[in-house]
Formats: sequence, structure tokens, C-alpha cells
Amino acid sequence: MLKNYIKTAFKVFLRRKFFTAISLFGISFTLVVLMVATAFLDHAFGSYPPEVKTDRTLGVFTLIGELIVDGERKGGGSGPPSYTFLDRYVRTLLGVEKVSISTQFFRDNAVAVYKDGEYIELYLKRTDGEFWQILEFDFLEGSPFTAEDEKNANMVAVINQATRKRFFGDERATGKSIEVDGQRFRVVGVVANIPIFRAVPFADVWVPISTSKEDYRYMHWNGRYQALVLAKKPSDIPLIKAEFQAHLAQAQVEFLDPKEFNRLYGGVESYFETVSREIFNPAEADKESHADRLLAVIAGAMVLFMLLPTLNLVNLNMSRTLERASEIGVRKAFGASSWTLVGQFVVENVLLVLTGGVIALVASSLVLQALTYSELIQYAEFYLNYRLFLYGLLIALFFGVLSGVYPAWRMSRLQPVQALKRRAR
Repeated sequence: MLKNYIKTAFKVFLRRKFFTAISLFGISFTLVVLMVATAFLDHAFGSYPPEVKTDRTLGVFTLIGELIVDGERKGGGSGPPSYTFLDRYVRTLLGVEKVSISTQFFRDNAVAVYKDGEYIELYLKRTDGEFWQILEFDFLEGSPFTAEDEKNANMVAVINQATRKRFFGDERATGKSIEVDGQRFRVVGVVANIPIFRAVPFADVWVPISTSKEDYRYMHWNGRYQALVLAKKPSDIPLIKAEFQAHLAQAQVEFLDPKEFNRLYGGVESYFETVSREIFNPAEADKESHADRLLAVIAGAMVLFMLLPTLNLVNLNMSRTLERASEIGVRKAFGASSWTLVGQFVVENVLLVLTGGVIALVASSLVLQALTYSELIQYAEFYLNYRLFLYGLLIALFFGVLSGVYPAWRMSRLQPVQALKRRAR
């Protein structure tokens, strides 16, 4: 029976080429857009090197300061924490395996470097030795600098692959010197490029915090730094979060000017949670992150996007079913059951969606390759996530079956004479 359904389906596709082309375009285009969009999200927040310990890695990326007078909010603001705050209240957390402090990525972190008279813009990140133990970089040459290097303010640096190419061509870079931000560093390691949207580890050059030309130990709660917290095991995360909240109590945090700020809010959280907080509530009284809300919005947008081609398919299937009213009438006259007719239309839709899925798989791969080679996004390398593609295809199959069942069921309920009359009209 199934074999006959498939044969009939392909004959119908070839007989109605215009309908088939429109349907395939709608299905494949929808899946391509979904796959490209989810590839961006997956590559930005998913578990990719060097951020591979995502199940037990959290961070402190932003704090909210407020002025509370007689129980009322009189002012406030938000921003990245300072080195001193992180050193005092995050590095001292109990139950953690490691804590790393580094500068956050900002556009104005770029430093001007000149090589043979050519202007080169590089992003500089100052960090500590623990940074390389929490994150797993792919070292092409040498090794990372250590906690001892940071303690002694050794003028050493790790550079990425692109920086090695710019300054040293095809030669080895380790042991050579590079001048960045008016300071000369000895290269001790070269790592693979990190895409710019991986904001936590991203940089062109990494050097010890202690080599900073500025006073990075100033006494204030906000600054330009971030902390990475590696829990010993995922089950320790709730305890770490609770302990950090205790550190934020007013009696434990020093304020330079209590008339400006006297209370802090924040959390040890994933970068996705921080982004959700910035999107929905950057500096208001609600201090909770909104990761679930952001996920719901993303999922809802995907479902709504899938509904558009589904409604289009329903309309096309209704038209196609009406065109085949005489065929349905004849088949019912010869004893075909309603379930047989519904099954035929469902198989046709499933095959149509699967064919569109194959086209979308090829097209998505080509689009992602084109984005990678275009270099529109610095150091980005996009790959198709087959797990996400499978989920998208399953959703498309569900809506494809749904769009085929309803019109087929309506026509299958008609008596043979009614079906033939509809065709006649």
C-alpha cells in the first residue's frame, strides 16, 4: 500500500509542477531561514571551543547599583564590575574549582598597532593564568602564560592565528616580540581564531592583567571586568549563586559614595542569562534574569515563522484537493475508504516536506559557508548543526502532515456524487 502511495505521489508532483515548485520553495526557504538563524544562536551561546565546560561554567558580567532611601529607589545604574570587586567577592567564593578575572570585550577595547607603516586594529584582553584553565583554547603554537606570569607582571602574550599572519606571515611566532598598546610583549602561544560573537573569550591578543598601564585595583564596584566561575560539579551551582547573593548584602560591599549607590544586585549566571537581562530589563528594580522568557520568545518566533508556510500549504492543498475531486469521487465509488484517501494525501505531503528538507539542507550548508568565507563577521566559522536541522525538519513534517490532513479529510467525507459535482462546478 505504501509503495503505491509513493508512486502516486511522485506522479502527482510531476503532473502539477507549479504547485510542487511553490510548495518546495516555501518549505525549503522556511527551513533555510530557521537553520541560519539557529546557527547564529548556537554558535553564539552553544558549547563550542574554547567554552566547552558550559554545564558548570558561570560568570559575573554585570552589576546593578541602586540608591535606596527610606525604602524608595532614588537612582541607579548598571555596568560591568571592577577588578577589585571581583577579586574580593567572587574570587573568594567557596565550593568553586577556579575563578578567572579578565577585561570584558568592548568595541573601544581596540588598540592601534602599526606594522611597516600599516594601521592594524587589534582587540586586547587582559586576563590571569586561570583564564586558560577554565577555557580550552586550541593552541597552534606554544602554551598559555601562567598565574606566575600574571603575578610577576611578565611581558608575555598569547596571540590568535590572524595576528600571527599579519605580523609574522608563515613563520613561527613564539619567542618573537610584538608591540601592542605601546608595550612590547614576547609571544608565548598562538591560538585558533575566536569569533567576535563569543564575547567572553574573544580577543586578538591576551596579556596578563598586571601589565596594565592603568590602576586596575581602584576601589569602586563598577569597571570593565568580568569573572568566570568554574564549579567543581554542576550540582554546586545553586550553592555558589546563593553565596554570591550573600556577598552582595549591603554590609559586605563598600561604596565610595553612599549618596550615589548603597545597594548592589547581580548574579553568578551564564552569559545567555546576562544577555536576557540586558534585553528585557537592563537597569530596573527587577533583578532577575529572563533566560526562560528569552527562550520562549525565540521558540515562539520560530513557531510563528513556521505557521506562515503551513497556512500557505493548507490553502494550496485545498486547491489541489478540489482539482482532484473527480479522482476522489471515482476512487470512493470503487470502494476506497476515507482513511485510504487521507493516507494518500498525508504521504504526498510527507514526501514533499522531506524533499524540501533535502533542498534546505544543501542550501543551508551553502549559505553558512558563504557567510564564513565572506568574513562579514570577524573570525566566524559557521557549521550546520544537524541536531537542530533534525528538529526543524520534524517541526516541518508535523505542520506538513497537519496541512495535508485537514483538506484531505474534508474531501474524503464527501459522497462520490458530491465530489464529482464539486469537480464539475
